[in-house]
Amino acid sequence: MAHGTTPHFHNTDGLAQIEIGAKEFQCIGALPPFDHPHIYLDMGKDDDVVCPYCSTHYVYSATLPAGTAIPPTAVYRTDVI
Repeated sequence: MAHGTTPHFHNTDGLAQIEIGAKEFQCIGALPPFDHPHIYLDMGKDDDVVCPYCSTHYVYSATLPAGTAIPPTAVYRTDVI
């Protein structure tokens, strides 16, 4: 699985909306082992997108640093043990 530069986000908390600092990213649904297929999403010219698997509404925020989110717990990190 390539995780290098593409940020990954999850919605384990079941939030209606997550603000993110990326227009291209992967949604994993909930944290493993309850994740759905890790799907690449690209907002293109839009500022929001809904994941077709889990219906999480992601909203791009230009004020957030790249790869971050509100809430910060929505960022999926594989380097944390």
